[in-house]
Amino acid sequence: MAIGALLAGLAIGLLTGPGNPADLPLYTFTAGVLLAIGLYGSTHELEAADVRENLRAVVVAVTLGVLLKAALISAVMVLVVRGPEAIVLGIAVAQIDPLSVAAMGARHRMSRRAKTLLSAWASFDDPMTVLLSFYFAVLALRAGGGSGSGTVSMAPDQGAGADFLLTTLANVVLFGIALLVWHLVRRLTVGRRTEHKPEHQPEGRPEDRPGAQGAGTAAARRADVLASVLVVVLVLVAAAYMLVLAVALAGLFVRVGRFKPYVNRAVSGAFLVAACLLGVLLAQGIDPLPGLALGAAAFGAQMVAALLAGPWLVPGISRVDRYYLGLGQQNGITAILLALALEPQFPGTAGVVGPGIIVVNLLHHGANRLLDRKLDVTPPPPPPALPSGREKPEPYGPEPYGPETAGPETGGPETAGGAAARTSPAAGGPMGTAPEVI
Repeated sequence: MAIGALLAGLAIGLLTGPGNPADLPLYTFTAGVLLAIGLYGSTHELEAADVRENLRAVVVAVTLGVLLKAALISAVMVLVVRGPEAIVLGIAVAQIDPLSVAAMGARHRMSRRAKTLLSAWASFDDPMTVLLSFYFAVLALRAGGGSGSGTVSMAPDQGAGADFLLTTLANVVLFGIALLVWHLVRRLTVGRRTEHKPEHQPEGRPEDRPGAQGAGTAAARRADVLASVLVVVLVLVAAAYMLVLAVALAGLFVRVGRFKPYVNRAVSGAFLVAACLLGVLLAQGIDPLPGLALGAAAFGAQMVAALLAGPWLVPGISRVDRYYLGLGQQNGITAILLALALEPQFPGTAGVVGPGIIVVNLLHHGANRLLDRKLDVTPPPPPPALPSGREKPEPYGPEPYGPETAGPETGGPETAGGAAARTSPAAGGPMGTAPEVI
């Protein structure tokens, strides 16, 4: 569907003729809305327990990992583009697409620990790259003689350092307001539900948490509705002033409960709209050589970051997991949305980032398939069942006794427990069946 939306946008751009859609009045606001939706979607799936479990990895990934990748990509792009916008291009693709990581699911051969790390890395590096992109965009504009105005700056006349500080402060203030409102919603909901709760109902049950998904009470429904309204208002305000970092932070706390599927649909819809807009911009022109260099540099930077920062991310991580983390670079909705947001200040950004995204994803799928074949990690098939009448091979270690077996202490092989062990499917099927190899 994304390819179809991209081709549809490309056709629209070719049919409508010359003219940059980034010059339209509502373009900046639309790009901000799409970016805010994408960032909320990247963090609202994370659970606090997962964040605490991988706190060290998250901190290293969003600081050392993002900065190292952005520096490496930008260094390559400076040699290709030879302009201050090369830094912005390098940062725009320095993140890992969380939707692509989530789509891997159980199909990928990484360990559960490595998958959790890559998912947390992909979710938290999006806000970091957005903030760095806007900050360095101001520097690039000033270095090129621009005014630094537009979507990337809150205070264009105060200097790049003041821009960064004021924008960060504005994001923190907006996030604080959203968190305060969410706290009030939770307190009001808890108060109403406690008032009508029977005396015999125990405290601390999951359904007593306000806004909990699947709660059937009217109070929980009101909490979910208010949370959804809060998210919509937050997205619109953030889009108007490009304070999208506040939305990403709010996604960690403000949960919409039963309306969570609609958030996922909104993210998918934003991806399709962004792909269509990217196609319209690509109709204005494509730079294949810088795009090829950008994609190759982004993929290589992830390999370097994973190999160097791997021991810092997860001590004792296996060699195979480090290989897969190194080949984990994928770009998607955030890179597209950053290209759309930066297009008014840097015309032609979409023409470089678009081909770069395609190159990154092609390298990802090709390299991972080659690594799968190289490691040959496909588990062997289970051994065939032995014919009836032959003894079952001895299992490795002491044989576990389930609830239907009486163990060696029972009264001989003909006890009820022994018979159950010979005939019950729960005990491994009929006697003579080989044990399952896990």
